[in-house]
Amino acid sequence: MSRPPDGLPLYRVLTGTDDAGFCRRVSEALSLGYELHGGPAITYNGEGVIVAQAVLWPARS
Repeated sequence: MSRPPDGLPLYRVLTGTDDAGFCRRVSEALSLGYELHGGPAITYNGEGVIVAQAVLWPARS
């Protein structure tokens, strides 16, 4: 597949609370064929830990 399914963009940044739900969203993106782009970013917003992970659709020849 040369493009992501369902009209998803080539580059995505997934963000959310550091919990199992966020991990599932990243895992789902990987299972669709996205690849991790860099490491995760982590911050604390005064109430909880927030994480972000960029994913990139691989270039296919």
